[in-house]
Amino acid sequence: MRVKRGTTHVKRRRNLLKQAKGFKWGRKNKIKQAKIAVTKSGVHAHRDRRKKKRDRRGLQQVRIGAAARTQGVSYSRLMGALSKKKIILDRKVLANIANDYPAVFNALVKSVQ
Repeated sequence: MRVKRGTTHVKRRRNLLKQAKGFKWGRKNKIKQAKIAVTKSGVHAHRDRRKKKRDRRGLQQVRIGAAARTQGVSYSRLMGALSKKKIILDRKVLANIANDYPAVFNALVKSVQ
């Protein structure tokens, strides 16, 4: 008996083209090109989600370092002093405090010196 797979095939193509919506040239409507483009875009998306975290951490370190320099202490000395005093604040929180509440950050730096 012959198995007709038309519905499954059409559904798979429709979902693929839906993912390729907005792509340029033939990658939005030609199945073979769309499949390659969607696969590559998934690879780039996965890589860049990891890269975003890396970039964000670097930015946070720069912000903390810049705020610490205004108080006359380097980034590494500040982080060392915080860990010695058992003040557990991650870099994201410290960067937000340094950026949004400079007076609180200055008080924090003074308390660990």
